[in-house]
Amino acid sequence: MDKLAILIPCYNEGKTIGKVVADCKKAINGISDANIYVYDNNSSDDTVKLAQKAGAIVRHEYLQGKGNVIRRMFREINAECYIMIDGDDTYPAEEIPKMAEYVLNQNYDMVVGDRLSSSYFEENKRPFHGIGNKVVRGSINFFFKNDIRDIMTGYRAFSKNFVKTYPVLSKGFEIETEMSIFAIVNNLAVKNHVIDYRDRPEGSESKLDTYSDGFKVLRLIATLYRNYKPLPFYGWLSLLLVVISIAFFIPRVFIPYHMTGKVLNMPTLIACGLIFLAAIMSFYSGLILDAIQRKERREFEFRLQQVSENQNKQ
Repeated sequence: MDKLAILIPCYNEGKTIGKVVADCKKAINGISDANIYVYDNNSSDDTVKLAQKAGAIVRHEYLQGKGNVIRRMFREINAECYIMIDGDDTYPAEEIPKMAEYVLNQNYDMVVGDRLSSSYFEENKRPFHGIGNKVVRGSINFFFKNDIRDIMTGYRAFSKNFVKTYPVLSKGFEIETEMSIFAIVNNLAVKNHVIDYRDRPEGSESKLDTYSDGFKVLRLIATLYRNYKPLPFYGWLSLLLVVISIAFFIPRVFIPYHMTGKVLNMPTLIACGLIFLAAIMSFYSGLILDAIQRKERREFEFRLQQVSENQNKQ
């Protein structure tokens, strides 16, 4: 088992991967039992050749998508501390020892390389990426009540406990959002570490599509809010249905009945009754799913304890 594993997911990063690997090697020069792993995701350029030439251990994931690459990395690599860094040369590799220190000596489960508190908005030249980051951060802070300052950063450090208990479900760039919410919901120790950010060098292109990937991230946030916080989700849905039912019932059924003694809008009465029943069903669905979610959190704590015990034996 490595003491420190540098994980670099790559897709067509031939212009920058050599420098990234070289910078990482320099950063971990004083750390024993540290290795650099480049996971290639069907690159059509010379990413693999340049990564090998720079001294990285190159492996492959043939299912396209960053989430698929991270799933493969987390399954195959055993280490006390993991550093994930993109191969596009936008993150400072010299921060690796500091971020590893938080995991190895201060027992943090995830360290977030915070770009948004430093130079991101000055350096980033891609339109709407800054706005998208703010929207995602604001949405998660609103729904999940946390203090993670950069939700979508690709520069992170992880403990073995995090890596070996985290179920990778996302296939693409929404993986960072999923990681952040997983850590928040399961009360894992998270540290924000401010880093300097530099935009991609000329000739290097981002694989992130601002609109389609942004929509996927927002959809994921809504899905995870429903899954992790079912009682608030279905509770608000139930309240909305009750309000709709009452809003139609009072003016179209109750008031005419009070004035004439007759139900003048029978279809409206039936529709309001069905909507009210749906509200009741929604509320009780939230109660049931909330109990299931609490059980899953208890089971997660047992899995976390098992990983810790296995690590102590090793």
